[in-house]
Amino acid sequence: MSEFNEQNFEGLLKVFNGTVEAIAALYEKRDPYTAGHQRRVAQLACAIARKMGLPEEQIYGIHIIGVVHDIGKIAVPGDILSKPGRLSPEEFNIVKTHPQVAYEVLRNLEFPWPVAETILQHHERLDGSGYPNGISGEAIILEARILCVADVIESMASHRPYRPALGKEKALNEILKNKGILYDPAVTDACLRLSSNGGFNLNCE
Repeated sequence: MSEFNEQNFEGLLKVFNGTVEAIAALYEKRDPYTAGHQRRVAQLACAIARKMGLPEEQIYGIHIIGVVHDIGKIAVPGDILSKPGRLSPEEFNIVKTHPQVAYEVLRNLEFPWPVAETILQHHERLDGSGYPNGISGEAIILEARILCVADVIESMASHRPYRPALGKEKALNEILKNKGILYDPAVTDACLRLSSNGGFNLNCE
């Protein structure tokens, strides 16, 4: 690639990244209780991917996916997102639509990474007990399996309207207990190695 083309490519990446960050910031203004959640998930997902030895281009894509992974919640009523108590089954079913909403918005955009597909699948589980489509095992793409673990860890470790933060230890115990059942074993191991060697810092407690 010529010097001109490299500079042009870097400029496009900067604009692209700025646009993604703006979308994330717009969502976070609507839902202050989860402000920073998407960025912390992106941070942890990238750290896990790096620990797994994935190429930097793929890791950059995981960052982009992470910072917009919950934009489908824009379609969820604010009183449900900020409800201080447990959600009813009907309310939870509304929340569970957010991966599909995001997929419908993003699927026709040409990203160099599987952005829409990853966001659609990030609440799926290895045993098929997740949503929205109940897929299992290798049918869930790697990026979604990484995002899943990062999302669970951050969500449990952070404050939510309906409960105080549970802490990192409980979050790590959750993924260890369900390693190979709900969560990808290689992803789980990489996350646990991050914790054991001091590379685990979400700034969420």
